[in-house]
Amino acid sequence: MKNGKIYEEVTMAGFGGQGILVIGKLLAQAAMKSGLEVTYMPSYGAEVRGGTANCMIIVGEEPIACPIISRPDALIAMNEASLRRFLPRVKSGGLLVLNRSLISSRPDRTDLMVVSIPADEIAVGLKNVRSANMAALGAYLRYRTYLKPDEVIRCLPDIFSRRHQKLLPVNEEAIRRGFEFARQ
Repeated sequence: MKNGKIYEEVTMAGFGGQGILVIGKLLAQAAMKSGLEVTYMPSYGAEVRGGTANCMIIVGEEPIACPIISRPDALIAMNEASLRRFLPRVKSGGLLVLNRSLISSRPDRTDLMVVSIPADEIAVGLKNVRSANMAALGAYLRYRTYLKPDEVIRCLPDIFSRRHQKLLPVNEEAIRRGFEFARQ
């Protein structure tokens, strides 16, 4: 929130293959469909799968001049290296969603709301380890009310290619379980 209006800068980070760019695109698509202004800037290493991947999403009610984020309001960190790299940049009072399945350390910052979610375990419970990203996104949505989980879920078909449409139900359930886990 900025001056009572929606304005959120989010960094999502992990390694290639964790679906970081997918959840970034999904969040951006859902925000756009709900009438908000959006920027989405993906970045990934040359290795792609196994390399680094991150994206920056800005969501607001007014036009956004620049897609670059230096001090995000929120960070979704899916692995230890991403947490170390991006945690120092998160604004005081911000939100940190971390995948405790792959991150064993606890952040030393006390000025953040920390949501520690076993994203990989949730995904394994759904018999699709690649849906851990959706569980983390669901946890993020629990604490950021500018979008409801159903608004994001409705956009899943928009970002999955035709050959991956069979994965929609498991990804929907992962978002819901991540949201519910964070509620507890």
